[in-house]
Amino acid sequence: MPLLKNILPLLLTLATAVCVIPATGQQSVRQLRETALAFQRQGDYANTLLVLGTALQQEPKNIELLTDLSHTFYLQGQYARASDAVRPLLDREDADERTFQVGGNIFKAMGDAASCEKMYKKAIKKFPESGVLLCEYGEILLSMKEPAKAFALWERGILSDPSHSGNYYHASKYHYFRGEKVWSIVLAETFLSLESYSVRSAEIKEQLLDSYKRFFIPDAVSAQSEPRRPSPFEEAFRSTLMRQAPLASRGIDVNRLIMIRTRFILDWYQGPGTRFPHNMIEQQRQMLRDGHYESYNQWLFGAASNMTEYRNWANMHEQELASFNLYWRKRVFKMPAGQYHIGN
Repeated sequence: MPLLKNILPLLLTLATAVCVIPATGQQSVRQLRETALAFQRQGDYANTLLVLGTALQQEPKNIELLTDLSHTFYLQGQYARASDAVRPLLDREDADERTFQVGGNIFKAMGDAASCEKMYKKAIKKFPESGVLLCEYGEILLSMKEPAKAFALWERGILSDPSHSGNYYHASKYHYFRGEKVWSIVLAETFLSLESYSVRSAEIKEQLLDSYKRFFIPDAVSAQSEPRRPSPFEEAFRSTLMRQAPLASRGIDVNRLIMIRTRFILDWYQGPGTRFPHNMIEQQRQMLRDGHYESYNQWLFGAASNMTEYRNWANMHEQELASFNLYWRKRVFKMPAGQYHIGN
């Protein structure tokens, strides 16, 4: 009894303290949003909407929360509801790039090309240097069978936001299907330096391997786009790589590609490299110096060329491959402005 007598006042104090704490636990809007997005990433959309609703009670006009709400409806497949939620946001002065991205995804899912194009025109006017918006607007134009206009936007995105990977992805495919050999190689490998581990990167590895094979096919028997005047960078790249044509004449495999590309790097920096700085090519030179170049090329071409041979190589070079993977995942790759040499 004496012990209970001493504890009772403390219990009453704690009970009183609990009673005055609001149901939200005094969570800030930021904390509530983080909780909601965690539920969203788990695919628990009911709890996402519940927590977003709690946050919106505190800040009903918060555009981040309202964009999250629209995006959650989109993820649920409630496209009409998502459209109703996002349309008022697109007219707000504080609409940001993400708001327009979410709107674009919703309109694309609904097959509403007209609303999508109208929205992207408005978005690009507001954010003229946004790599992601230029990329997505280009995708819409491509779906509307306007590849040249789409490519113009992707190229503009490369110039204004040179480290956004999506524009390189689409531009490399555009050149690849047009038979423009140099740019299909340069843009594809730049994309893989920026976006290394995705479904798209696996696709572009195969495209890059085929681009090298096509590069060395004599023009008389290769598919060519309409002739155009190449830039000095394009001409320098072509002539430097073409020096390795005798090596390629017996066919292209990973080992032969490693020799071809190694010699290209050495030749490039004895001439054009000083005139045409390019971070993707510089990265290769650094890997050559650091002993990672063989592993890099195996990572790049091995599985796309011959999976069995790649696995055999990987089993015999476990330490080198582990060292490369550690290096590749830790590095921070950026493309500086001014290295897309289309006119010099």
